[in-house]
Amino acid sequence: MSPDGRALPGEPDQPGARPTVDFAVDLSAHEMLRRAHVLDALGSDWDPIAALRGEEAAYELLYSGLSAEQQRVYDELVSAGVLPRRGDGHAAA
Repeated sequence: MSPDGRALPGEPDQPGARPTVDFAVDLSAHEMLRRAHVLDALGSDWDPIAALRGEEAAYELLYSGLSAEQQRVYDELVSAGVLPRRGDGHAAA
C-alpha cells in the first residue's frame, strides 16, 4: 500500500482480495510457425494473383443473372456499404 493508503499496482484494493498478476504470452514464434505451415500447405506453385482473379470471377458469377427483386436488394446492400461496389454498381445481367 502507498503512504496515502491507496493500493499499489498488483496489490488488492479491498480487504481479502487476491493480488493481480500481469500475464503476457508472446505468440510471435507460434505465428511464424503457423504462417510457414500455411505456405507449405499452399505449395510452391500457388499463384496469389491467379487466386484473386479466380475470386473476382466467382463474385461476378455470384451476382450475375439476378431477378429485378434480387438486383434491388443487391443495390441496397451496395448503397448501405454491406457489399463492395463492383464495376458500374450493378450486378452483371
